[in-house]
Amino acid sequence: MIVKNNYDVIIIGGGAAGFFTAINTAEMCPSLKIAILERGKEVLTKVKISGGGRCNVTHAEFIPKELSKNYPRGEKELLGPFHSFMTGDTLGWFEERGVAIKMEEDGRMFPETDSSQTIIDCFTSEISRLSIDVLTSHPVKKLSKTENGWLINTGKEELNATTVVMATGSNPKIWKLLETLEHRVIPPVPSLFTFNIKDGRITDLPGVATEASIKVVGDTKKVILESEGPLLITHWGMSGPAILKLSAWGARLLEPLSYSFEIQVNWLLYETQEDTTEQLLRLKTKNAKQTLHKYAQFELPKRLWQSLLMASGISETEIWADISKKKLQNLANQLTQSIFKVEGKSTFKEEFVTAGGVDLKEVNFKTFESKIHTQLYFAGEVLNIDAITGGFNFQNAWTSGFMVAKAIEASLKIS
Repeated sequence: MIVKNNYDVIIIGGGAAGFFTAINTAEMCPSLKIAILERGKEVLTKVKISGGGRCNVTHAEFIPKELSKNYPRGEKELLGPFHSFMTGDTLGWFEERGVAIKMEEDGRMFPETDSSQTIIDCFTSEISRLSIDVLTSHPVKKLSKTENGWLINTGKEELNATTVVMATGSNPKIWKLLETLEHRVIPPVPSLFTFNIKDGRITDLPGVATEASIKVVGDTKKVILESEGPLLITHWGMSGPAILKLSAWGARLLEPLSYSFEIQVNWLLYETQEDTTEQLLRLKTKNAKQTLHKYAQFELPKRLWQSLLMASGISETEIWADISKKKLQNLANQLTQSIFKVEGKSTFKEEFVTAGGVDLKEVNFKTFESKIHTQLYFAGEVLNIDAITGGFNFQNAWTSGFMVAKAIEASLKIS
């Protein structure tokens, strides 16, 4: 086995957090010799596929406290770091390097090119400019503390480093390795996923989208989770931001249920069943001679409205004047309290996010350094931090990577 050159800093993980940490460290500390180790043959693979190949760089939320609320795990810990580096800093960082970022209506932010390759090219260009070594096909087999830093065994060679940064994302092998270094790892469970639902009311409605509020109800019909926002009906069930928020905030609650549970959907957001019944009675008077199926009400998509009518026992030929109060109550119930049985989950697009990782109590969030070992830092999803969809997981990568670089710079000044 060859012992290669010593490094001042070795960053383990060739993804978004790893590259951002390396680039910022090299800029702040030009005298340091820095390397990125990547177990695979290619780097930045998750960046490439993120956002459908467009790379959802961050989200247009510019208040630290509001930004932190998008992290089911990490909300409290990230609040301080966001005061040092957050959305505006991310935009400035990329624009200084010639990457213009645009904002979409829902707050998601992408490169103006709509291509993740723009971000990859930016990173690889900076890595080359700053003479940072990138060593691919270098899986870390062992990490040992030495008198002056760390010894890393990749199976091919051994490398020495004064400082090590873990930026490996959700990597079970690295988590096991960290456990040998006395770190506690919270077991991972899926975080961002869609709901599998087989139900006649939505079978023929793939592609229909609307605003809704959703509650997860337990065995006693007690509400254990709730969310609201855009809901998308798919071939396999339900997706969209409202569902994904539930999956993120409920990651630890839904896993013990084996992803078998009931949800209650209010297609009218906040309208109650009683108020909806009254509105339907007014419509009955106003539209007496119309068939109910002809015009959708409550600004609902027409196909969804018609499906809920059928579920309420209202045929295509019935007119408002002939509808019984019982049928109107059935319809009010379908509109505000539709119960659906969830049986399983599906990964959201290509993005697989987990809740789990290094216990946050063991990390100093002023520096992202381990409280157990000096000169060991963490960046990105290797920690027990995850976010809802919309660019927030990348913002965690940028913020933590920048904070690690600042901490390394500060440690040099002290020494």
